[in-house]
Amino acid sequence: MKLSGNTQALRWKRRDFLKTATLATGAVVFGVPTLLRGSNLNSKLNIAAIGAAGKGASDTDYCSGENIIALCDVDSEYCAKQLQKYPQAKFYRDFRIMFDEIGKSIDAVTVSTPDHFHTIAESHAMRLGKHVYGQKPLTQTIYEARYLRDLAHETGVVTQMGNQGSAADGLRRAVECIQAGIIGPVREVHIWTNRPIWPQGMARPEGSDPVPDTLNWDVWLGPAPVRPYKKDVYQPFNWRGWLDFGTGAIGDMACHTMNMTFRALRLGYPTEVEAEAFGGMNTETYPIGSKIRFQFPARKVEVAAAHKTLFHRHDIVELAPVNLWWYDGGQPLADNPSKHDDSNKPPRELLADIAEMLGEIPGSGCLLIGDNGTVFSPDDYGEQFFVKLRDDKKFTHFKKHPAVAQIPQVIPRNPFTGDNDQRQHLEWIAAIKENKPQLCYSRFAIAAQFTEILLLGDVALRVGKKIEWDGPAMRATNAPEAAQFVKRDNRTGWNLA
Repeated sequence: MKLSGNTQALRWKRRDFLKTATLATGAVVFGVPTLLRGSNLNSKLNIAAIGAAGKGASDTDYCSGENIIALCDVDSEYCAKQLQKYPQAKFYRDFRIMFDEIGKSIDAVTVSTPDHFHTIAESHAMRLGKHVYGQKPLTQTIYEARYLRDLAHETGVVTQMGNQGSAADGLRRAVECIQAGIIGPVREVHIWTNRPIWPQGMARPEGSDPVPDTLNWDVWLGPAPVRPYKKDVYQPFNWRGWLDFGTGAIGDMACHTMNMTFRALRLGYPTEVEAEAFGGMNTETYPIGSKIRFQFPARKVEVAAAHKTLFHRHDIVELAPVNLWWYDGGQPLADNPSKHDDSNKPPRELLADIAEMLGEIPGSGCLLIGDNGTVFSPDDYGEQFFVKLRDDKKFTHFKKHPAVAQIPQVIPRNPFTGDNDQRQHLEWIAAIKENKPQLCYSRFAIAAQFTEILLLGDVALRVGKKIEWDGPAMRATNAPEAAQFVKRDNRTGWNLA
């Protein structure tokens, strides 16, 4: 695969992604990734949290079996409970100062900031040889996703993106079943969500409010353009809907709801993406609802062999072209256009069997339509799924369907206990201690490719027309105006490492 000239000099073949090969361990600018206490697998890691409240609180807590040595957050009041919980941890408002002062003592970091800040923090950590657990979506832009994928390959650090459904046995079972051909070639996919559950579709508010003494607003803005602080408008939660800070509903939820489809169908780069914005698109926020179509070409890929031998570990399969539809939100409410009516769903005739089984159409779901049947998952994470083959009268839970029982297990399972979020963190920690990046099922080599796909939906929304996509070059061949949304111009002083 040939990368565009403005990306990393590193050349990485598409084949390497399809094989999900082991990431190479190589030199980095400031050191090499190592476990500071050598090869003792019982040693505890020194972990720093960048973004310590909200999702950062649970990300830190799931790593509490290790040494939490630093908490970094721009808002000391927002993370006050975590500061009390980890009194031994040093507190910082700026991760750059943290790395300058105690960087040599840090083995790994969690990054749980708003989307626009992910790549800034993660790239600096990786250049320093620190292992990274980064929240979803991996990045805010397509360029950043490619950058982190290449940087992970270059540095060899252990990485994991926080879409915890990846740890679920059910999701991995669904991937096995679909790749084994249980429903035949899949040509159509429909995925929907009740997001956004935050305001979207509005203009920037006028005026400004005093910045709280507990908040470093300049660092919170990071690489984004400067704007006045407004209480409860952006921070700590509603940033998701703003173009400068978030990635909208598809950025928030597709990392979960599209995950099983992405893996099972080995989706590479789409060739076409077109989007419809409900209520219109403005220059400040994502729309209150959107319908997005991704067209993927036929693909020849490697999948885990059903019957492995010493010399045969993968099978070559040809996958059919597929159209994937994404639905979020709905029509704006008459009395509050920054909220929606949750009406945006797939055509009702496609959901009739689902409605009969569940008694209603769930707020989110994923439906794969194959030549020989359908697979449906009603939850955000793909952990549960149902199968309805061509001659079946109704959907059957995968654990009770006889056809599923005939399909061998070919994907390793996450061996840890706890909820899936905890299991995914423990998988990352174990991979660090064993120096095996490939043990992470959502490592950046995979998560970055996934992120590029879903962020194309945002690009299509902002361009306002169907785009024809050259994936390796990160370029819309029919819409040069898309380039400004593929790569962001960061604010001075906030460059990627």
